[in-house]
Amino acid sequence: MNRFALMRKLIFLSFIVLAGIIWMFKLPVHSQSNNQVVYFVPIEQAVERGLEAFLKRALETAEYEGADHIVLEIDTPGGLVDAATNIANLIKTTETPITAYVKVQALSAGAYIALNADQIVMAPGTTIGSAAVIDSAGNAAEEKANSMWLATIEGAARDRDPIYARAMADKNVDLPEYRAGVGYLLTLYADEALEVGYAEAIAKDRTELLEFIGMANAEVREIEVSFAEKVARFVTHPVIIPILLSIGSLGLVLELYSPGFGIPGIMGLSALLLFFFGHLVAGFAGYETLIVFGAGILLIIIEIFFPGFGLFGVLGIVAIIGSMVLASYSTVNILLSILVATVVSVVASILMFKFFGYRGPLKRLILTDSTKSELGYVSSVTRKELVGKIGIVTTRLRPSGTAIFEEERLDVVSEGGYIEQGKKVKVISSTGSRIVVREIKE
Repeated sequence: MNRFALMRKLIFLSFIVLAGIIWMFKLPVHSQSNNQVVYFVPIEQAVERGLEAFLKRALETAEYEGADHIVLEIDTPGGLVDAATNIANLIKTTETPITAYVKVQALSAGAYIALNADQIVMAPGTTIGSAAVIDSAGNAAEEKANSMWLATIEGAARDRDPIYARAMADKNVDLPEYRAGVGYLLTLYADEALEVGYAEAIAKDRTELLEFIGMANAEVREIEVSFAEKVARFVTHPVIIPILLSIGSLGLVLELYSPGFGIPGIMGLSALLLFFFGHLVAGFAGYETLIVFGAGILLIIIEIFFPGFGLFGVLGIVAIIGSMVLASYSTVNILLSILVATVVSVVASILMFKFFGYRGPLKRLILTDSTKSELGYVSSVTRKELVGKIGIVTTRLRPSGTAIFEEERLDVVSEGGYIEQGKKVKVISSTGSRIVVREIKE
């Protein structure tokens, strides 16, 4: 495979990646119904930006199709504060009445989301609360962030007694009758939430729930998380992003160290495809990020085949990193993820080169042979047979000049300093083109 065939192959693979990322999305179809319509929307697993994108679509779809009521079925242990805040804003800006129905648990960010609904209904034995702010390491947030969060969650309580909302986020609020205070956050069971006004009713199933909201005969519709949205929720998780980028970079590095195009390359391209696909579906990235990413790949290919003093390579790397930053919802998180992926790639490259050598497709473009004397490469012939021979200096040696040895004129260098013309000299060493002589004292 020559350099141009390899270049065409890399460009073709680049277009495969970009083409695989571009998907067609269906718009919601407007339908009408003479009956009342209630939409059930699930809020499950961790609260993150992928869930936010799904709920945005779900609420817009429900309103577009003329929903009379929306029920958020909640079962979540919590998640990201920024995602929960954005979801709360979506709920507050939705004109259709919204009921939060706690099916299992509404903890942390899930409790905050429930408090922003128009009313809360809980299934028997379910829980709500425990809403302290923690960082990515699982530690309590700094005082400034915690103070802002306390004010936010108290505001979400609205006409409810704010002391209970504060106790959900502050361990110092003492409510011993509900196991809160002295280092413990408030978590209310369904009957306790009903008692303190943090739930309007207890309903064991959808039938009782619909009776409570006065829509027992309403048409029930469900908005499910699509497969694409499930993938997007997974790959946009802050923990998954660095893993995904590490797999992508490692796969491409391994592909460079192996002939042909095989599993490592497919693995790397698939990881990058998932990254952009997930962020595209979640609504964080636009098609402009794909254009920037493709431009970065092309610049690196140009640098490989037409070196430009590293300029094209640097621009390509900047374009790729820039496309990932543009596609991400958190600049700090994506930069840390890229740093992790870079470290993994560098370590893998060193290990692969050390233990396996280079056997990849670029080997045809890189000169790896060396001009060793064992292979017959010599810069000049070393004439060992001259050592010990005696000749006459034909020019003054200062310290170099010429001398005649058995009618052969040779360029020589004196061992010491000056040697006068006509003096006898003896060859004491010969290395390549350097012949060293010493004057013979008579």
